[in-house]
Amino acid sequence: MAASAHVSRVRSMYKRILVLHRFLPIDLKALGDQYVKDEFRRHKTASPEEVKSFMTEWESYKDTLQAQVLESAGERLSSVKFGTDLSDGKLNDFQGDQIGQLYELMLESTKPNRQFDIQEDRK
Repeated sequence: MAASAHVSRVRSMYKRILVLHRFLPIDLKALGDQYVKDEFRRHKTASPEEVKSFMTEWESYKDTLQAQVLESAGERLSSVKFGTDLSDGKLNDFQGDQIGQLYELMLESTKPNRQFDIQEDRK
């Protein structure tokens, strides 16, 4: 029963994050959705210790994004800053390949001409 409760909790968080991404600018939504899908898939076979850390960090991300979405209600998306800075302590917890992945994500999300050239359907 504990395993099914865990799976339910993971699915619920995964779905909630994807719902919150709907409020991001379209290019960040595409980048974020792909990143979330890849990360959750990558951690399907993680150890219990890794899962605990993984869930804690994604819960924090969800809470931060939810607060930012609520604060941004009614404002122009182009004027809203989503995300947060990482402390040195958090950065020291990352492994080398994670630092590289984080750096690539930062580069992609801050480029003036992002890789994703997605047009919103405005009716």
